[in-house]
Amino acid sequence: MTVLIITHSQDNESISLVTQALEAYGEKAFRFDTDRFPTEVQLDVYYGDSEQVILTTDDQKLDLSEVSAVWYRRISIGSKIPNVIDKQLRQASIQESRVTILGMISSIRGFHLDPLPNIRRAENKQLQLQVAKELGLDIPRTLTTNNPLAVKQFAQECRQGMITKMLSSFAIYDDKGREKVVFTNPISSADLDNLDGLRFCPMTFQENVPKALELRITIVGKQVFTAAVNSQSLDKARYDWRKQGIALLDAWQVYTLPQDVEKKLLNLMANFGLNYGAIDIILTPDNRYVFLEVNPGGEFFWLERCPGLPISQALAQVLSRNTGSRE
Repeated sequence: MTVLIITHSQDNESISLVTQALEAYGEKAFRFDTDRFPTEVQLDVYYGDSEQVILTTDDQKLDLSEVSAVWYRRISIGSKIPNVIDKQLRQASIQESRVTILGMISSIRGFHLDPLPNIRRAENKQLQLQVAKELGLDIPRTLTTNNPLAVKQFAQECRQGMITKMLSSFAIYDDKGREKVVFTNPISSADLDNLDGLRFCPMTFQENVPKALELRITIVGKQVFTAAVNSQSLDKARYDWRKQGIALLDAWQVYTLPQDVEKKLLNLMANFGLNYGAIDIILTPDNRYVFLEVNPGGEFFWLERCPGLPISQALAQVLSRNTGSRE
């Protein structure tokens, strides 16, 4: 049997790490770069007297009846469709390609890491905070709004300051094609006097939570891997460690979570029906563990380098043996 890896051609080393771990377990892995569909990869879906779904990439063919497990890692369907095509027709082609591939994924009878409906539900960060609080996790005061007055009132509750973030992940590109990621940023008094833009786009505001350490908890099945970093050691990383992520690459250390916090996080994963999630938590100077979010497709590769957490091996174990699966 074969593990189908759903990704794209620009994905990072996590693919090779998990592939190598799968091979060590005696499993086959088939990589499907979704950005190459429909321009370079072919898919034949036949339903009639029999049923057959064949995926062809380069000189490799995969009969999806041979797929025992799916790792839904990344998706970028239709991105290689030429831009010279009429804009409306190109968008229609991307949409039809997307519906085709998502239908293909849904039809696979093997184990899914994780089922798409579960991932989509878990991506709702407002729901995450609601569930986390119900499970007894500490969360920051949070306001999502397009109402300037509500923001000013909320700022009065946040005695240690306030930050802003977006619920969706996206980047802005300048006229030279350079990517500018939207990070978490502090709100100044001047910002509070300039909130007119909220009428065009809502934003999320949170109380500024003091940080002793920032924790990245990666959960695979029932295995919990925790790493910590002192983001306050670098000035530009104080509000969002990703701003100096490269500088902090070798600063991550293995960390042991209290058992009660770990149990609550496992309950959170079970609530969303997830076998994989990357969770961000702040450890405050007074030893509070404040839950920020869970990313059902979060990155982990740098934690394999330092501090050396065996996350890819755990992923391969779940994919090959369904150990700890919640299906």
